[in-house]
Amino acid sequence: MQKPVQWGILGAAKFARQYMGPAIHAANGARLAALATSDQAKAAPFQEFCPDLNVHDSYDALLADPQIDAVYVPLPNHLHVEWSLKALQAGKHVLCEKPMTMRAEEFDQLIAMRDETGLLAAEAYMIVHHPQWQLARKLVQDGAIGKLVHVNGAFSFDNREDTTNIRNRAETGGGGLRDIGVYVIGSTRFVTGQEPETVRSQIRWENGVDVFTEINARFPGFTYSSYVSTRLHPNQWMEFHGEGGVIRLTAPFNARVFGEARVELHCPGLEVQITRFPGDDHYKLQVEAFCRSVRDRVDYPCPLEFSRGTQAMIDQVFANSETL
Repeated sequence: MQKPVQWGILGAAKFARQYMGPAIHAANGARLAALATSDQAKAAPFQEFCPDLNVHDSYDALLADPQIDAVYVPLPNHLHVEWSLKALQAGKHVLCEKPMTMRAEEFDQLIAMRDETGLLAAEAYMIVHHPQWQLARKLVQDGAIGKLVHVNGAFSFDNREDTTNIRNRAETGGGGLRDIGVYVIGSTRFVTGQEPETVRSQIRWENGVDVFTEINARFPGFTYSSYVSTRLHPNQWMEFHGEGGVIRLTAPFNARVFGEARVELHCPGLEVQITRFPGDDHYKLQVEAFCRSVRDRVDYPCPLEFSRGTQAMIDQVFANSETL
């Protein structure tokens, strides 16, 4: 039996406590071994589900721990590149929360360091590991809806009351596009395998962060529209509309939290074929895929080059925008 990949987490972020920490702990082939935080009170919730967790009082101390193979980085957005590079330089594989960078060209130094060290480095873009998205991609690329004509989608929630949240602070790389725009954009690229030819957008800003963005783009052979917001009632869906049918995902990004993951294939004659995924945990699946890649040297489903492409489109959305 192979030794599990030993994981450490840089920082006791709420998201790591609620989702990724438990996912690492539960994943096959993984062991959550360490956490870096100077506040023991923040470590306590992690130790409730992982009692033998080793707690380091600094990020550097965790990176120096010879028992740790891989590091998960859930720090504020503006710190992702710095600490991902430090982890790679320390000999650790890296899974970093999205957005891994603030601009597409910053991926180049991460890709170079990945190649130089021979370690795995990846953005934690969990949805591509969920079977609902793998099915959606297969249906589109196998021609289940005929020629693809238009893709549209939405992702929104309202955090206006949480004024100290890093998503509402420009200095920490906040804003809706970087936080959730990555999903409506990246999922389209994942399913179609295409890159945009033109991108236009309209953005509403508050205190230096984007809180509502409408995106319109043209890809080879199809058009695209979506919106993301951190000031609207929670909503999420994606549609792929072809000449011969429609694919609709009703809980595409927060499966099981927003609702049951479901892929609807709308066929001629108003027939609807529904495939449900009630129990799949894309965070756990992501960790297991990462561990397989580390252990067996197999290709990782979401390489840095893919994530760079999504960030490149986000950069275009910012660059080609009108202010609402």
